[in-house]
Amino acid sequence: MSNAHSIARDQLRAFVERIERLEEEKKTIADDIADVYGEAKAMGFDSKILKKVIALRKKDDQERMEEDLVLDTYLHALGMIEAPAEEQV
Repeated sequence: MSNAHSIARDQLRAFVERIERLEEEKKTIADDIADVYGEAKAMGFDSKILKKVIALRKKDDQERMEEDLVLDTYLHALGMIEAPAEEQV
């Protein structure tokens, strides 16, 4: 086998091993997060709501406002809420 093939094989093996290590770290972190949600639930907190709070904190104010407006539009269209006050005029 040529030297170039040997180098490519070694690089490929290194990438695969790095990815495997990172995947294991990701699993460990996911398990840790699940443990924290479990602790919060044991203390009486709602884990579904905590997940929503975490997701909302990742968004800026403008993005949250736009999503809220679209959600309100959909809910109104389905008859689940009344139209906002400015639309009822």
